[in-house]
Amino acid sequence: MNGILCVNKPQDFTSFDVVAKLRGILQMKRLGHGGTLDPMATGVLPVFVGNATKACDIMPDNTKSYRAGFRLGAVSDTQDIWGEVSEKSDMAVEKAAVEAVIPEFTGKIMQLPPMYSAVQVGGKRLYDLARQGIEVEREAREIEVSELVLEEYDSSTREGVMSIACGKGTYIRTIISDIGERLGCGGIMTSLVRTFSGGFSLDECFSLEDIQNAKDEDRLEELILPIERVFEKLPKLRLGEAQTRMYRNGVKLDLSKLRGIRDDAECYGVYGFDGAFIGTAFADREGGILRVGKNLG
Repeated sequence: MNGILCVNKPQDFTSFDVVAKLRGILQMKRLGHGGTLDPMATGVLPVFVGNATKACDIMPDNTKSYRAGFRLGAVSDTQDIWGEVSEKSDMAVEKAAVEAVIPEFTGKIMQLPPMYSAVQVGGKRLYDLARQGIEVEREAREIEVSELVLEEYDSSTREGVMSIACGKGTYIRTIISDIGERLGCGGIMTSLVRTFSGGFSLDECFSLEDIQNAKDEDRLEELILPIERVFEKLPKLRLGEAQTRMYRNGVKLDLSKLRGIRDDAECYGVYGFDGAFIGTAFADREGGILRVGKNLG
């Protein structure tokens, strides 16, 4: 089997736990995941199967979407309900006040990585330091939040739900914490569901039980998506029969003899003469050749 298996990650499982569980179900070692989810989060976790594992680190679509529950008036050491929570403020916060500050947290903004994160400082993971009670200086990083919408909010409980679309490296709990700080009352994340990741949506995902049942019924192949789904947003480059043979043998192809090369694109999804997906490639305009990115098929 080669391709993508989209998993709806259950709560209290790490991403590694999911891969380990699937190794047992699929009886395969060559598995990898695209985009770590914290144990408390649920939702879209693309798992790469077989030869598709080569694509784990070259996914061109790094956009992600979430639905996050939150509560205002509280803070915690982990910025979510699973840490050490303490009340900060009993001030009233109306829905209009929350909506008024949301624009400040959209677009390209600077975000300080939380101490409970996998970011490395001085060669050490921040969460390892945090567990020792050590807090260190961190540098704020630029992130991009393309959409932030207040879906639900109850002013009597100061609880609500936000939908967030963002780029790689964004911490949703930090956005909520920062919004709470901006409002002057604090805020913590109470739930997190990833609804979209790397081109895959929640309605394409299967539970671990679904996958086990498919294995028992000998229909696992039905659940596997083709690897080219990861690269479907890239411009397609279809090679002729001779070009396909040359390309697979490592021959650098002349850009001037290729159909589909565009002035506005550098990276391409490459397909053989038979329509089979081969991998990614880059147009080296200075050298006038097509350079292999990563061959997957």
